[in-house]
Amino acid sequence: MDSAKLILTEPVLPPAQLEHIDKSKLDDGTDEKKKQIAKDFESVLLNKLFDQMSKSIGNWGFEKDGSSEQIQGIFWLYLARDIANNGGMGLWKDIYKSMTDPNHINTAGRSLDGKI
Repeated sequence: MDSAKLILTEPVLPPAQLEHIDKSKLDDGTDEKKKQIAKDFESVLLNKLFDQMSKSIGNWGFEKDGSSEQIQGIFWLYLARDIANNGGMGLWKDIYKSMTDPNHINTAGRSLDGKI
C-alpha cells in the first residue's frame, strides 16, 4: 500500500454522539446479521482484553521477534472470536437488545457522571 494514500488531505469530522445516529439504517439488517454484529463487537473487546492480559504474563520463553508477535496476535484474535461466537461474556446480548428494542432509552444522562 502506498503510504501517500494514508495521509489525510481533508478535515476530519468530529465523532457524532450516539443519540444522532440514524437508527433506520439498523432496521435494514436481519436479526442474524444484528446478532453477528454484536458478537463481532464483543470479540474486538475480548481481543483487546486478551492483549492487555498477555502483556502482564511475562516471558514464556518464546522469542520476541516480529513474526512471533504476529502469530501470538493472530492467536488472541481467533481465540476472542471463538469465545464471542460461542457465548462470550454475554455482552453481545445487551448490544443486540439495544439494536432491536425500539423503546430503548438512553440512560447516559441519568448516570452518576451526569449528576457530578
